[in-house]
Amino acid sequence: MLDASSLPSLLDEDRPSRFGHFVGKLMGRAYRLAGMHRYDRLRIERVLDLPIVVLPSVANPKVLRTGAFFASRIDSRLVAADADVLDLGTGTGVCALFAARHARRVVAVDINPEAVRCAAVNALLNSLDSRLELRQGDLFAPVADRRFDLVLFNPPFIVGAPRDARDAAWRSSDLPRRFAAGLAAHLKPGGCALVLLSSFGDACPHYETELRASGFRLELYARRRYINETVTILRATPPPTS
Repeated sequence: MLDASSLPSLLDEDRPSRFGHFVGKLMGRAYRLAGMHRYDRLRIERVLDLPIVVLPSVANPKVLRTGAFFASRIDSRLVAADADVLDLGTGTGVCALFAARHARRVVAVDINPEAVRCAAVNALLNSLDSRLELRQGDLFAPVADRRFDLVLFNPPFIVGAPRDARDAAWRSSDLPRRFAAGLAAHLKPGGCALVLLSSFGDACPHYETELRASGFRLELYARRRYINETVTILRATPPPTS
């Protein structure tokens, strides 16, 4: 059997240069001056053609870029009309909404109760509530034995214990291991997962390592390079069943 640790990382290109780090610091100062560092304050954004309400304690998909980028890659080529989709860590629900435009049914899960409320507001605002089921809870716990054609996950990027529900969007001590261990049991035959990872934070390489250790085949699905950050979406396909 091939040793998963011997495979080249798909995230090797994700490390920003020294110039990128410097620009990132400048951008951080500019964001603070403009008040944009308050990434989870009440506001209305537009992601492509959808209006998105952001409630306090819920990450803004436009200011933080990752949610908007992920949503922009969700279309009818990815999501079939008869697909059942699971969106983990849904936040404002932006990825769940884009999937719900094409899927038969989308289940959106978040550990933060305020995020679940925010996603519900956005589902109603965009007339997609009939295709979207919202659940509050930790990772796969709210979906028990259910299986899906596609799992979407924009996970925490930092290793550590979250201080509160808001901080759970950023930090986790064991989520890479638990996600990789539970994913296969929640995929239908032929199903796959898309996982968004970033050069920001120290948790992202662990998702790649744990998924490969669990037998998943990983391939690059999409990548976006910003000056101070590279965002990568990996497609994870489970090992064939014997």
